[in-house]
Amino acid sequence: MIIAIDGEASSGKSTQAKKVADYFGYSYLDSGAFYRAITLFFKKKGISTANRINKNDLNKISLNSKYNDGKNSIYLNDEDVSNDIRSIGISEIVSDFAKEKTVREHVYKHLREFSKNQSTVIDGRDIGTVVFPNADFKFFLYAKPEIRAKRRFSEINKDDINYDSVLDNLNYRDTTDSTRKIAPLKKAYDAHSIDVSDLSIDQVFEKVLSIIEK
Repeated sequence: MIIAIDGEASSGKSTQAKKVADYFGYSYLDSGAFYRAITLFFKKKGISTANRINKNDLNKISLNSKYNDGKNSIYLNDEDVSNDIRSIGISEIVSDFAKEKTVREHVYKHLREFSKNQSTVIDGRDIGTVVFPNADFKFFLYAKPEIRAKRRFSEINKDDINYDSVLDNLNYRDTTDSTRKIAPLKKAYDAHSIDVSDLSIDQVFEKVLSIIEK
């Protein structure tokens, strides 16, 4: 069983995917975390723009994900980088790396291999359109940018970052993700759309669950 939950940045994809995985006892994958881990790898090498990466370096990148008791851990070459990949510095440049074809293909390989022999809930931006076009269930979450930015800002909770910068970064990511040539962010034709702007986490979950159990 493959359940794909796509959507805009900070629309609650990961939260819902985890809840669905917990409810059914399935595995969980956060595809965005894989892109962040690759971005972190190159950033540590002093590379902050995708056009400077050495594509051969991708062969040196091993990605893994472990999900237990509601916590998702991401491993980059066997090192737990779960906290490092959530920094604002990574958020500012991850979309640039994610639009590279070779980077996306590297992530696809890991996602498909991980899900080959187990039921999995996966969230991202092109899971239902590209990675698993034949997924058993597909969802697309969206919300007003201002609402998503407020949610993201409340999660960061750092004095040196203001709401406006979070909103600007989110709008930039939306534009970059939806206009890139390779696997742009868009709703799969057979996905269930859910506007989460005015819904609580539990209300969104109830909508998703009702569709799956129907």
